[in-house]
Amino acid sequence: MNLEFYKSQALLKQKEHKKFLESLKKKPPKNLDYTVQETHDQVFEKIDCLQCANCCKTTGPLFTPKDTERIAKHLKMKVADFEYKFLRTDEDHDQVLQDLPCWFLNEDNSCSIYEIRPKACREFPHTDRKKIYQINHLTIQNTVVCPAAFEFVERLQKSLEKK
Repeated sequence: MNLEFYKSQALLKQKEHKKFLESLKKKPPKNLDYTVQETHDQVFEKIDCLQCANCCKTTGPLFTPKDTERIAKHLKMKVADFEYKFLRTDEDHDQVLQDLPCWFLNEDNSCSIYEIRPKACREFPHTDRKKIYQINHLTIQNTVVCPAAFEFVERLQKSLEKK
């Protein structure tokens, strides 16, 4: 997977993608949620996250208190010890990883805590959300990091232009 290619394409098309996503916000097409889910499924039939893992290497997830408790328990650690060892508080007062790539990313791009991973990881790149236009800024950001998010916007745009 050529990450540089996807990143450069995403940056080149950022204005076009932004305009397209804004149009969905102004006038959501009929059955948008269905089309979004269908497009998401098509993209993930073709793209295998284990071939990439760029999100785990370059962007840290937000850890909710529930995430922290669940993962600390799994690792047989006290929450405070887990937070001290792995997390920091960012400028938005969110709990995030101290360092990247993610501590839990294995060499084969799998996740050592996959079954109990943070909510943010489970939902990334958020391309199967209902009312997708509510997270336009996030979708645009994700196209630069995630080839699947880029492909999603490209395919969604093409499929909605046909209608």
